[in-house]
Amino acid sequence: MTGFLQGLWLVVTIDLRQRTRTVAWYVLLGVFVLLVLAVTVLLVFATDALFAGGGGVFSTIVFFVLLLGTLVSPALSANAINGERDSGTLATTQVTLVSTTQIVLGKWLAAWITALAFLAAAVPFLAFAVALGEVPAATIVVATLVTAVELGVVAAIGVGLSGVLTRPLFSVAVTYLVVAALSIGTLIAFGLGGAAVQSEVRATNRSVDWAAVERDGVPPGEEAPCLPSETYTYPTPRFDYVWGFLAANPYVVVADAAPGSFDEQGDPKDVFGWIATGVRQAQHAPELEIEYDECAAWTPSGSIAPDDDWERPQQVYDRSVPSWFVGLGIHLLLAAGALAWAVQRTRTPAQRLARGSRIA
Repeated sequence: MTGFLQGLWLVVTIDLRQRTRTVAWYVLLGVFVLLVLAVTVLLVFATDALFAGGGGVFSTIVFFVLLLGTLVSPALSANAINGERDSGTLATTQVTLVSTTQIVLGKWLAAWITALAFLAAAVPFLAFAVALGEVPAATIVVATLVTAVELGVVAAIGVGLSGVLTRPLFSVAVTYLVVAALSIGTLIAFGLGGAAVQSEVRATNRSVDWAAVERDGVPPGEEAPCLPSETYTYPTPRFDYVWGFLAANPYVVVADAAPGSFDEQGDPKDVFGWIATGVRQAQHAPELEIEYDECAAWTPSGSIAPDDDWERPQQVYDRSVPSWFVGLGIHLLLAAGALAWAVQRTRTPAQRLARGSRIA
Protein backbone atom coordinates (compact mmCIF):
# COMPACT_ATOMS: atom_id res chain seq x y z
CA MET A 1 0.00 0.00 0.00
CA THR A 2 2.88 2.35 0.80
CA GLY A 3 4.43 1.71 -2.60
CA PHE A 4 1.11 2.46 -4.31
CA LEU A 5 0.78 5.78 -2.47
CA GLN A 6 4.37 6.72 -3.25
CA GLY A 7 3.84 6.10 -6.95
CA LEU A 8 0.54 7.95 -6.83
CA TRP A 9 2.10 10.97 -5.15
CA LEU A 10 4.97 10.93 -7.67
CA VAL A 11 2.48 11.32 -10.52
CA VAL A 12 0.67 14.08 -8.63
CA THR A 13 3.81 16.11 -7.96
CA ILE A 14 5.09 15.78 -11.54
CA ASP A 15 1.73 16.86 -12.95
CA LEU A 16 1.44 19.80 -10.54
CA ARG A 17 4.92 21.02 -11.45
CA GLN A 18 3.99 20.96 -15.11
CA ARG A 19 0.78 22.88 -14.46
CA THR A 20 2.36 25.60 -12.31
CA ARG A 21 5.50 26.01 -14.41
CA THR A 22 4.01 28.58 -16.78
CA VAL A 23 3.10 32.19 -16.00
CA ALA A 24 -0.36 31.67 -17.51
CA TRP A 25 -1.46 29.69 -14.45
CA TYR A 26 -0.67 32.58 -12.09
CA VAL A 27 -2.31 35.07 -14.43
CA LEU A 28 -5.46 32.94 -14.44
CA LEU A 29 -5.46 32.75 -10.65
CA GLY A 30 -4.93 36.52 -10.41
CA VAL A 31 -7.85 37.21 -12.75
CA PHE A 32 -10.00 34.92 -10.63
CA VAL A 33 -9.10 36.84 -7.44
CA LEU A 34 -9.96 40.16 -9.12
CA LEU A 35 -13.32 38.80 -10.25
CA VAL A 36 -14.16 37.53 -6.76
CA LEU A 37 -13.09 40.88 -5.30
CA ALA A 38 -15.36 42.76 -7.69
CA VAL A 39 -18.29 40.46 -6.94
CA THR A 40 -17.74 40.80 -3.18
CA VAL A 41 -17.69 44.60 -3.31
CA LEU A 42 -20.84 44.73 -5.42
CA LEU A 43 -22.61 42.28 -3.13
CA VAL A 44 -21.78 44.27 -0.01
CA PHE A 45 -23.40 47.38 -1.47
CA ALA A 46 -26.28 45.55 -3.16
CA THR A 47 -27.33 43.56 -0.08
CA ASP A 48 -26.39 46.14 2.56
CA ALA A 49 -24.32 43.37 4.12
CA LEU A 50 -22.51 45.70 6.54
CA PHE A 51 -25.76 45.95 8.50
CA ALA A 52 -27.81 42.93 7.35
CA GLY A 53 -25.08 40.31 7.74
CA GLY A 54 -22.93 38.31 5.36
CA GLY A 55 -25.18 35.32 4.68
CA GLY A 56 -26.06 36.46 1.17
CA VAL A 57 -22.47 37.44 0.40
CA PHE A 58 -21.06 34.11 1.60
CA SER A 59 -23.51 31.95 -0.37
CA THR A 60 -23.10 33.98 -3.55
CA ILE A 61 -19.29 33.81 -3.39
CA VAL A 62 -19.48 30.03 -2.94
CA PHE A 63 -21.68 29.77 -6.02
CA PHE A 64 -19.34 32.06 -7.94
CA VAL A 65 -16.34 29.90 -7.02
CA LEU A 66 -18.27 26.81 -8.13
CA LEU A 67 -19.21 28.52 -11.40
CA LEU A 68 -15.66 29.57 -12.27
CA GLY A 69 -14.26 26.26 -11.05
CA THR A 70 -16.55 24.28 -13.36
CA LEU A 71 -15.61 26.58 -16.23
CA VAL A 72 -11.85 26.31 -15.74
CA SER A 73 -11.49 22.74 -14.48
CA PRO A 74 -12.46 21.01 -17.78
CA ALA A 75 -9.80 22.96 -19.64
CA LEU A 76 -7.19 21.91 -17.07
CA SER A 77 -8.20 18.26 -16.67
CA ALA A 78 -9.81 17.03 -19.89
CA ASN A 79 -6.48 16.71 -21.74
CA ALA A 80 -4.46 15.21 -18.90
CA ILE A 81 -4.06 11.78 -20.48
CA ASN A 82 -4.69 12.13 -24.22
CA GLY A 83 -2.62 15.33 -24.25
CA GLU A 84 0.41 13.42 -23.00
CA ARG A 85 -0.40 10.61 -25.39
CA ASP A 86 -0.21 13.06 -28.30
CA SER A 87 3.06 14.55 -27.08
CA GLY A 88 4.60 11.11 -26.56
CA THR A 89 5.27 11.47 -22.82
CA LEU A 90 2.55 9.07 -21.65
CA ALA A 91 4.32 6.03 -23.09
CA THR A 92 7.48 6.95 -21.19
CA THR A 93 5.55 6.93 -17.90
CA GLN A 94 3.78 3.67 -18.74
CA VAL A 95 7.03 1.73 -19.12
CA THR A 96 8.05 2.60 -15.55
CA LEU A 97 6.91 0.80 -12.38
CA VAL A 98 4.00 3.22 -12.04
CA SER A 99 0.73 1.43 -12.78
CA THR A 100 -2.08 2.70 -14.99
CA THR A 101 -4.31 3.15 -11.94
CA GLN A 102 -1.68 5.34 -10.31
CA ILE A 103 -1.34 7.41 -13.47
CA VAL A 104 -5.08 8.06 -13.81
CA LEU A 105 -5.71 8.69 -10.11
CA GLY A 106 -2.58 10.83 -9.84
CA LYS A 107 -3.65 13.04 -12.72
CA TRP A 108 -7.12 13.32 -11.21
CA LEU A 109 -5.72 14.37 -7.82
CA ALA A 110 -3.46 16.92 -9.51
CA ALA A 111 -6.43 18.34 -11.43
CA TRP A 112 -8.51 18.40 -8.25
CA ILE A 113 -5.78 20.19 -6.29
CA THR A 114 -5.52 22.71 -9.12
CA ALA A 115 -9.26 23.35 -8.94
CA LEU A 116 -9.09 23.65 -5.15
CA ALA A 117 -6.57 26.46 -5.60
CA PHE A 118 -9.46 28.64 -6.78
CA LEU A 119 -11.42 27.81 -3.65
CA ALA A 120 -8.36 28.57 -1.53
CA ALA A 121 -7.92 31.90 -3.31
CA ALA A 122 -11.50 32.81 -2.35
CA VAL A 123 -10.98 32.04 1.36
CA PRO A 124 -10.17 35.67 2.33
CA PHE A 125 -13.43 36.83 0.76
CA LEU A 126 -15.38 34.03 2.41
CA ALA A 127 -13.78 34.96 5.73
CA PHE A 128 -14.83 38.57 5.18
CA ALA A 129 -18.43 37.44 4.61
CA VAL A 130 -18.29 35.36 7.79
CA ALA A 131 -16.94 38.36 9.71
CA LEU A 132 -20.04 40.32 8.69
CA GLY A 133 -22.11 37.90 10.76
CA GLU A 134 -25.28 35.88 10.21
CA VAL A 135 -23.39 32.90 8.76
CA PRO A 136 -23.80 29.72 10.87
CA ALA A 137 -20.71 27.58 11.40
CA ALA A 138 -22.48 24.52 9.97
CA THR A 139 -23.21 26.40 6.75
CA ILE A 140 -19.56 27.42 6.41
CA VAL A 141 -18.23 23.88 6.86
CA VAL A 142 -20.84 22.01 4.79
CA ALA A 143 -20.94 24.47 1.89
CA THR A 144 -17.15 24.57 1.61
CA LEU A 145 -16.75 20.79 1.76
CA VAL A 146 -19.52 20.06 -0.75
CA THR A 147 -18.14 22.69 -3.14
CA ALA A 148 -14.70 21.08 -2.90
CA VAL A 149 -16.22 17.67 -3.65
CA GLU A 150 -18.11 19.06 -6.66
CA LEU A 151 -14.87 20.49 -8.05
CA GLY A 152 -13.31 17.06 -7.62
CA VAL A 153 -16.21 15.48 -9.51
CA VAL A 154 -15.69 17.82 -12.48
CA ALA A 155 -11.95 17.10 -12.42
CA ALA A 156 -12.63 13.35 -12.35
CA ILE A 157 -15.01 13.56 -15.30
CA GLY A 158 -12.45 15.58 -17.27
CA VAL A 159 -9.54 13.23 -16.54
CA GLY A 160 -11.75 10.21 -17.19
CA LEU A 161 -12.85 11.49 -20.58
CA SER A 162 -9.25 12.35 -21.44
CA GLY A 163 -8.41 8.69 -20.99
CA VAL A 164 -11.45 7.43 -22.89
CA LEU A 165 -11.38 9.80 -25.87
CA THR A 166 -8.44 10.09 -28.23
CA ARG A 167 -8.46 13.77 -29.20
CA PRO A 168 -7.84 16.36 -26.43
CA LEU A 169 -10.07 18.99 -28.03
CA PHE A 170 -12.96 16.53 -28.22
CA SER A 171 -12.56 15.41 -24.60
CA VAL A 172 -12.53 19.04 -23.41
CA ALA A 173 -15.69 19.76 -25.41
CA VAL A 174 -17.47 16.67 -24.07
CA THR A 175 -16.51 17.57 -20.49
CA TYR A 176 -18.02 21.02 -20.96
CA LEU A 177 -21.16 19.38 -22.34
CA VAL A 178 -21.42 17.14 -19.27
CA VAL A 179 -21.00 20.13 -16.96
CA ALA A 180 -23.59 22.07 -18.96
CA ALA A 181 -25.99 19.12 -18.82
CA LEU A 182 -25.71 18.97 -15.03
CA SER A 183 -25.85 22.74 -14.46
CA ILE A 184 -28.23 23.97 -17.16
CA GLY A 185 -29.69 20.83 -18.69
CA THR A 186 -31.28 19.79 -15.40
CA LEU A 187 -33.05 23.17 -15.17
CA ILE A 188 -34.30 22.86 -18.75
CA ALA A 189 -35.51 19.31 -18.14
CA PHE A 190 -37.28 20.43 -14.97
CA GLY A 191 -39.01 23.37 -16.64
CA LEU A 192 -40.02 21.57 -19.83
CA GLY A 193 -41.02 18.40 -17.98
CA GLY A 194 -43.27 20.29 -15.59
CA ALA A 195 -44.88 22.22 -18.43
CA ALA A 196 -45.42 19.05 -20.48
CA VAL A 197 -47.20 17.21 -17.67
CA GLN A 198 -50.15 19.28 -16.46
CA SER A 199 -53.25 18.77 -14.37
CA GLU A 200 -56.55 20.61 -14.25
CA VAL A 201 -57.31 22.80 -11.26
CA ARG A 202 -60.95 23.35 -10.29
CA ALA A 203 -61.36 26.65 -8.45
CA THR A 204 -64.50 27.91 -6.74
CA ASN A 205 -64.71 31.61 -5.90
CA ARG A 206 -67.36 33.30 -3.76
CA SER A 207 -66.77 37.03 -3.41
CA VAL A 208 -68.38 40.01 -1.71
CA ASP A 209 -70.57 42.31 -3.83
CA TRP A 210 -68.46 45.38 -3.22
CA ALA A 211 -70.62 47.47 -5.53
CA ALA A 212 -73.60 46.85 -3.25
CA VAL A 213 -71.49 47.66 -0.19
CA GLU A 214 -70.42 50.99 -1.68
CA ARG A 215 -73.99 51.78 -2.82
CA ASP A 216 -76.04 50.73 0.21
CA GLY A 217 -73.47 50.23 2.92
CA VAL A 218 -73.54 47.39 5.41
CA PRO A 219 -74.16 48.09 9.08
CA PRO A 220 -71.59 46.50 11.35
CA GLY A 221 -72.54 42.98 12.44
CA GLU A 222 -74.69 42.10 9.45
CA GLU A 223 -73.86 39.58 6.76
CA ALA A 224 -72.07 40.76 3.66
CA PRO A 225 -73.89 40.88 0.32
CA CYS A 226 -72.32 38.06 -1.70
CA LEU A 227 -72.25 37.29 -5.38
CA PRO A 228 -73.11 33.79 -6.65
CA SER A 229 -70.27 31.31 -6.54
CA GLU A 230 -68.20 30.97 -9.68
CA THR A 231 -66.39 27.79 -10.68
CA TYR A 232 -63.70 27.71 -13.34
CA THR A 233 -60.82 25.47 -14.34
CA TYR A 234 -57.29 26.08 -15.54
CA PRO A 235 -54.18 23.92 -16.21
CA THR A 236 -51.24 23.88 -13.82
CA PRO A 237 -47.78 22.34 -14.37
CA ARG A 238 -46.86 19.28 -12.30
CA PHE A 239 -43.33 20.02 -11.19
CA ASP A 240 -43.76 17.46 -8.42
CA TYR A 241 -43.37 14.74 -11.08
CA VAL A 242 -40.04 16.05 -12.40
CA TRP A 243 -38.42 17.80 -9.43
CA GLY A 244 -35.91 14.94 -9.26
CA PHE A 245 -34.05 16.48 -12.22
CA LEU A 246 -32.94 19.26 -9.90
CA ALA A 247 -31.32 16.78 -7.53
CA ALA A 248 -28.48 16.30 -10.05
CA ASN A 249 -27.77 20.04 -10.32
CA PRO A 250 -24.47 20.86 -8.55
CA TYR A 251 -25.72 24.25 -7.36
CA VAL A 252 -28.82 22.63 -5.88
CA VAL A 253 -26.62 20.02 -4.19
CA VAL A 254 -24.56 22.73 -2.48
CA ALA A 255 -27.61 24.80 -1.52
CA ASP A 256 -29.64 21.86 -0.23
CA ALA A 257 -26.73 20.39 1.72
CA ALA A 258 -26.09 23.64 3.62
CA PRO A 259 -28.23 23.75 6.79
CA GLY A 260 -31.15 26.14 6.37
CA SER A 261 -30.89 29.50 8.11
CA PHE A 262 -34.10 31.52 8.58
CA ASP A 263 -35.07 34.80 10.22
CA GLU A 264 -37.87 35.43 12.72
CA GLN A 265 -40.48 35.62 9.94
CA GLY A 266 -39.41 32.25 8.54
CA ASP A 267 -37.65 33.66 5.46
CA PRO A 268 -34.22 32.35 4.38
CA LYS A 269 -31.20 34.47 5.25
CA ASP A 270 -29.08 33.50 2.24
CA VAL A 271 -29.22 32.26 -1.33
CA PHE A 272 -28.75 28.67 -0.16
CA GLY A 273 -32.00 28.81 1.77
CA TRP A 274 -34.04 30.33 -1.05
CA ILE A 275 -32.84 27.73 -3.57
CA ALA A 276 -33.33 24.83 -1.16
CA THR A 277 -36.83 26.04 -0.27
CA GLY A 278 -37.77 26.41 -3.93
CA VAL A 279 -36.54 22.92 -4.77
CA ARG A 280 -38.34 21.40 -1.80
CA GLN A 281 -41.52 23.28 -2.64
CA ALA A 282 -41.45 21.63 -6.06
CA GLN A 283 -41.74 18.23 -4.36
CA HIS A 284 -45.33 18.88 -3.32
CA ALA A 285 -48.28 18.44 -5.64
CA PRO A 286 -50.39 21.54 -6.30
CA GLU A 287 -53.92 21.75 -4.92
CA LEU A 288 -56.35 20.63 -7.60
CA GLU A 289 -59.49 21.72 -5.68
CA ILE A 290 -59.32 25.34 -4.55
CA GLU A 291 -62.04 27.20 -2.71
CA TYR A 292 -61.84 30.89 -1.89
CA ASP A 293 -64.75 32.30 0.11
CA GLU A 294 -64.37 36.03 0.61
CA CYS A 295 -67.71 36.17 2.38
CA ALA A 296 -66.50 33.74 5.07
CA ALA A 297 -63.70 36.18 5.88
CA TRP A 298 -66.16 39.07 6.30
CA THR A 299 -65.89 40.83 9.66
CA PRO A 300 -68.61 42.75 11.52
CA SER A 301 -66.72 45.96 10.86
CA GLY A 302 -67.27 45.57 7.13
CA SER A 303 -63.77 44.41 6.11
CA ILE A 304 -62.02 41.21 5.08
CA ALA A 305 -59.97 39.42 7.71
CA PRO A 306 -56.38 38.75 6.59
CA ASP A 307 -55.49 35.18 5.70
CA ASP A 308 -52.68 34.01 7.97
CA ASP A 309 -52.95 30.36 7.00
CA TRP A 310 -50.32 30.35 4.23
CA GLU A 311 -47.02 28.57 4.68
CA ARG A 312 -43.79 30.38 5.39
CA PRO A 313 -40.63 29.22 3.56
CA GLN A 314 -39.27 27.66 6.75
CA GLN A 315 -42.41 25.52 7.12
CA VAL A 316 -42.02 24.27 3.53
CA TYR A 317 -38.35 23.56 4.18
CA ASP A 318 -39.00 21.62 7.38
CA ARG A 319 -41.78 19.39 5.99
CA SER A 320 -39.89 18.42 2.83
CA VAL A 321 -37.27 15.79 2.09
CA PRO A 322 -33.66 16.85 1.35
CA SER A 323 -32.30 15.66 -1.98
CA TRP A 324 -28.66 16.73 -1.93
CA PHE A 325 -27.30 13.28 -1.03
CA VAL A 326 -29.04 11.78 -4.08
CA GLY A 327 -27.47 14.34 -6.41
CA LEU A 328 -24.07 13.99 -4.77
CA GLY A 329 -24.32 10.22 -5.11
CA ILE A 330 -25.08 10.58 -8.83
CA HIS A 331 -22.06 12.85 -9.26
CA LEU A 332 -19.75 10.49 -7.38
CA LEU A 333 -20.92 7.56 -9.52
CA LEU A 334 -20.26 9.57 -12.69
CA ALA A 335 -16.77 10.48 -11.44
CA ALA A 336 -15.92 6.94 -10.37
CA GLY A 337 -17.25 5.50 -13.62
CA ALA A 338 -15.26 7.96 -15.73
CA LEU A 339 -12.02 7.19 -13.85
CA ALA A 340 -12.59 3.42 -14.02
CA TRP A 341 -13.26 3.63 -17.75
CA ALA A 342 -10.11 5.72 -18.22
CA VAL A 343 -8.04 3.11 -16.37
CA GLN A 344 -9.44 0.39 -18.61
CA ARG A 345 -8.77 2.33 -21.82
CA THR A 346 -5.28 3.45 -20.76
CA ARG A 347 -4.10 0.10 -19.47
CA THR A 348 -1.15 -1.53 -21.26
CA PRO A 349 -0.50 -3.66 -23.14
CA ALA A 350 -3.28 -2.58 -25.46
CA GLN A 351 -5.94 -5.19 -26.16
CA ARG A 352 -6.40 -4.01 -29.73
CA LEU A 353 -4.52 -1.97 -32.29
CA ALA A 354 -4.90 1.79 -32.31
CA ARG A 355 -7.03 3.28 -35.07
CA GLY A 356 -5.14 3.38 -38.37
CA SER A 357 -2.61 0.69 -37.37
CA ARG A 358 -2.17 -2.64 -39.16
CA ILE A 359 -0.08 -5.73 -38.69
CA ALA A 360 2.85 -6.05 -41.13
